[in-house]
Amino acid sequence: MLTDNGHHAACVDAWLLRAARDLSGEQRVQLFEAALGVLWSHTRTTLGEVTLGAIAVRVAYGAAERFPLFTGLTVDPIGGFQGRRLRAHVGAAHDAELTAGMHFVLVEFLSVLGNLTAEILTPELHAALMEVSLPESASARAAPATLSITPDGAVAESDRS
Repeated sequence: MLTDNGHHAACVDAWLLRAARDLSGEQRVQLFEAALGVLWSHTRTTLGEVTLGAIAVRVAYGAAERFPLFTGLTVDPIGGFQGRRLRAHVGAAHDAELTAGMHFVLVEFLSVLGNLTAEILTPELHAALMEVSLPESASARAAPATLSITPDGAVAESDRS
């Protein structure tokens, strides 16, 4: 793992806190794929698909070594990171492993890209990441329900809207 002096990790932490809060595991994988797609598209012209693909394979391999769930993260040489297999196994995953793996992949990908480009793309990539979110209707529709206590002491399920 590369060291990023904290600036990539701080950006990813802020993004995860803002964009992934209250999302189901499947929605977080969807958000994660969207984030990786945005980073891929912002760097494809500068680095080219072959270089970007090699970086992505390295990052995906490192993630799979640390987080077994992430063996489902694959790389398409043209389309970038693919999470179809990851999404298929997310139901059995612990939230902590999913979040830690997402964090690792994003920080590692940003770190390699930053080191390779002398951090020239970093401000643009951080800004692009901060803009990634699920459409409001998708996150509101499938947000996990909360439990509350009614005035008569019963436990009730309420929506988050």
